[in-house]
Amino acid sequence: MTPVTQAEINKAAWGACDTFRGVVDPSVYKDYVLTLLFLKYVSDVWKDHQSRYHAEHPDSPELVGAMMQQEAFKLPDGASFDSLHKRRHEAGNGERIDKALHAIEEANGDKLRDVFQDISFNSNKLGDEEQKNDILRHLLEDFYKPALDLRPSRVGQLDIIGGAYEYLISRFAATAGKKAGEFYTPAEVSDLMARLADPQPGDHICDPTCGSASLLMKCGRLIRNQGGKGYALFGQEAIGSTWALAKMNLFLHGEENHQIEWGDTIRNPKLRTKDDALRHFDIVVANPPFSLDKWGTEAAETDKFGRFRRGIPPKTKGDYAFILHMIETLKPKTGRAVVVVPHGVLFRGSTEGKIRQKLIEENLLDAVIGLPEKLFFGTGIPAALLVFRKHKADDSVMFVDASREFISGTNQNALDQTNIDKIVATYQARESVDKYAYRATREEVEENDFNLNIPRYVDTFEEEEEIDLMAVRAERVKLKDDLAELEERMSGYLQELGYGS
Repeated sequence: MTPVTQAEINKAAWGACDTFRGVVDPSVYKDYVLTLLFLKYVSDVWKDHQSRYHAEHPDSPELVGAMMQQEAFKLPDGASFDSLHKRRHEAGNGERIDKALHAIEEANGDKLRDVFQDISFNSNKLGDEEQKNDILRHLLEDFYKPALDLRPSRVGQLDIIGGAYEYLISRFAATAGKKAGEFYTPAEVSDLMARLADPQPGDHICDPTCGSASLLMKCGRLIRNQGGKGYALFGQEAIGSTWALAKMNLFLHGEENHQIEWGDTIRNPKLRTKDDALRHFDIVVANPPFSLDKWGTEAAETDKFGRFRRGIPPKTKGDYAFILHMIETLKPKTGRAVVVVPHGVLFRGSTEGKIRQKLIEENLLDAVIGLPEKLFFGTGIPAALLVFRKHKADDSVMFVDASREFISGTNQNALDQTNIDKIVATYQARESVDKYAYRATREEVEENDFNLNIPRYVDTFEEEEEIDLMAVRAERVKLKDDLAELEERMSGYLQELGYGS
């Protein structure tokens, strides 16, 4: 059997989206494509295991059936991708797919509870009955192609399906703009944030605005890559369809120990203890929506968890609402947080200025890292990372200006591994680097009125090279003489051609 590559599967999965293009908006069809990818994968895994058991016990179909029932994942009869594909030419594709998904949900209990409740393949979003049935037939045929045979015996031990899932999510984010940016943090930014948070075996890790859970999984992967285990992932997501993506994404990546809740983190935080207090974590990471309007001021005024005792953020800018929530959920000794923010968070005054001052006075802020522009989907503005720690060795704040070092792209810039390594090494060394980083004392931050605008601390000014006016004048005279000589030669040519007087 010829090994398949990640690139081949990515290309085939993205090609399946052609069925929808020009008919349905990408922000809508992404959920259908990703859900069908999920169904195709679990069906292929089930089929592979069944084939192996049959080969091992060819004369014991009852034993094979019993062994299949012991699988961690259950695929009910008639709910497989192949069952749906066989009936693709019949009317009712949408209804059949919905029934299959709900049967899978019910058979697998808490693992996939309510995951498919926010999507319907029988929806009129896909057009009238005839168009809908035709679109879904084509989609089933696209996923049936040999390139999307996702059986483990074919794809091997590599996390190819997880990779394809992340690839599709990133492509949707790139093409769908702001709407998609809400559920996906670019891979290199997730890598950077995970490394700054420095997850360790046994850590409880949370993302209160988890999107598709890519950032959470990067933290988990760092621990596994170092041979560690025993960590747990927690998250909350406000948008139902995106919450479902997170659940499917974690399932496909084999992340067993996780709890992802659906709901508004500010108005209704759901990650709580048995006595209804906010749950605490070793690491909290997030890429919250920038300057969210109507984020829940009214709920903050009566917040029973005390998250806004340092001040209530402006009604039209929810950045500090998420920051304050994150800090309130950090463990007292080991807690550290990394959050993406727009630059206004660093210097805006009024209530935000007072909150910022209190966070610094409590010695919670550890670092401010400026990022390049056009890194995030849906916005071209530059962002920054804030790193907070509950337990710091001193009261200094590390400022890093990484805004000028990136891989340039037409619509999207990116960080490469060298850029990420430099940022992490500089943050960990906590030493000033000329025109790149500065370690500020508490007194220096206070002298700047608790303004965290990076240019106040990192001087990136480059002196222009002195201009030699005499050399410039000599060059100008030479050019003038050259031009006069050319004019004289041109005049001679024109006279030879009969154009001169």
